[in-house]
Amino acid sequence: MIVVPEEFARSTIDREGEAGVAWLVQLPLLVDELLGRWQCAPDGEVMHGGVGVIVPVRRRSGESAVVKVSFPHPGNVHEPDAFVAWGGRGAVRLHERDDERFAMLLERARSTTLAEVEDGDEVAAVAGRLNRRLAVPAPPGLPRLSTRAGAWEAGLREDADRLSHAMPRRVLDAAVDTVRVLGREQPDVLVHGDLHARNILRAEREPWLAVDPKGYAGDPAYDGGTLLKSRALALVGADDLRGAAGRVLDVFAEAAELDRERVRRWAQFHAVQAAFWGRRHGFRVARDGPRLDSLTEFAERLAGVLTEGL
Repeated sequence: MIVVPEEFARSTIDREGEAGVAWLVQLPLLVDELLGRWQCAPDGEVMHGGVGVIVPVRRRSGESAVVKVSFPHPGNVHEPDAFVAWGGRGAVRLHERDDERFAMLLERARSTTLAEVEDGDEVAAVAGRLNRRLAVPAPPGLPRLSTRAGAWEAGLREDADRLSHAMPRRVLDAAVDTVRVLGREQPDVLVHGDLHARNILRAEREPWLAVDPKGYAGDPAYDGGTLLKSRALALVGADDLRGAAGRVLDVFAEAAELDRERVRRWAQFHAVQAAFWGRRHGFRVARDGPRLDSLTEFAERLAGVLTEGL
């Protein structure tokens, strides 16, 4: 049976409590059952993301693949639906699925992510091209991003009132306006929903393939903000934040063949949300202390820069 990585077990228990403990106890047996049913043999060290384990395997045919098992969560429900709709177009292929157990047998990509590429223009261009290829008609049954607009607006207003922050009113108003203008009426297009650089992997079949989609129907420009958030640490030391952020959005929008202003507005909304998230929960790279304060202040500054237009 597999050995669950300690870091993954610890973070799952911290996040999910007793439900996480119970799931982790059953996880090795669950993976064994899936390997038997899908006729796979372990073929490497167990890896993990934020909410699931990834087990490298060999199929009976000799083809390499991975078994991914995620902690049951509403945000993971439509991941296999997105893979089916893409059929390997810009994303890893789905071979098998067990929706009840939140498990999939997927094409194996490399462990190298787009986040490891030093050339910022290449990162934005690759993400933009994938965004364009993934923008196919949304299959029935996917959650619509437009249905989240009311909660987005309410959340922004609540955070603005309750949290200590340094964002001027015009910055908050711009984010709310984006929700009202772009958020409530969106196209019926499949959106990855979390297209940041760590969710784009080197591969054999294509140079880069997307993984870990949320699977929404909505505006492809939404993921321009997701990408910019993933580039934030690379922009922290920029002498000209306006120019650096503008360059990311320019390259992404051109490669994705999207309206640049639409991408900017979604990016500004994401930046405001990120600033509030940092105030409430911290960030993955900093949960507290001076580092968190610095990153939160940077998110607020980035939101301000994006509000003025680029």
